[in-house]
Amino acid sequence: MVTKKQIVQWLQAFASEIHENKDYLTQLDAAIGDADHGINMDRGFQKVITQLPNIADKDIGSILKTVSVTLISSIGGASGPLYGSLFLRASSTVLGKEELTEIDMQKLLQAGLQGVLQRGKAKPGDKTMIDVLSPATVAFEEAVGSGKNMSEAMQQMVAIAEKAMKDTIPMLAKKGRASYLGDRSIGHQDPGATSCYLMLKSLSDSYSSIANN
Repeated sequence: MVTKKQIVQWLQAFASEIHENKDYLTQLDAAIGDADHGINMDRGFQKVITQLPNIADKDIGSILKTVSVTLISSIGGASGPLYGSLFLRASSTVLGKEELTEIDMQKLLQAGLQGVLQRGKAKPGDKTMIDVLSPATVAFEEAVGSGKNMSEAMQQMVAIAEKAMKDTIPMLAKKGRASYLGDRSIGHQDPGATSCYLMLKSLSDSYSSIANN
């Protein structure tokens, strides 16, 4: 089970990862975008951190919904609507829940993916966060389907996510500002795919750190 405490710790850990990698994410975005992905994501998740003490006693769905609203209202560019849609759709599958089973987590990831797909209109291969989120969600689903527990499924998900992140380097961007560069977008790791990997890694690390104590 993933507990409410682990969800809160995940959000805190993700915010820390974003803060620590703010300059790196912005550097990646400078090559093919507006050079603001790290700055925008850090602004949004620092505001999420200030909200957590007020919502930590709520159910998991309500926590994630508050995260969504906070991100949409505080992150500029495409990242706010995309990550906001991810957390909003994810929240709808776990409203009222205090802990999540493997199936609950699978539904959460699938819903988050659908939220990003509908908002961004991107598809796998377009060099976006979808190129990490989609295969990672499938990896988690396949792991659970084969009988693996939460920790094993998350580890499999993160391994696939890391490979998928690196696989964006040779891709031609077909969405967003990066698509304007044409062939010049090839050879650069996608910043959105990178922050998405950090999100999934933070989730797995947060679960493991509490589950193993």
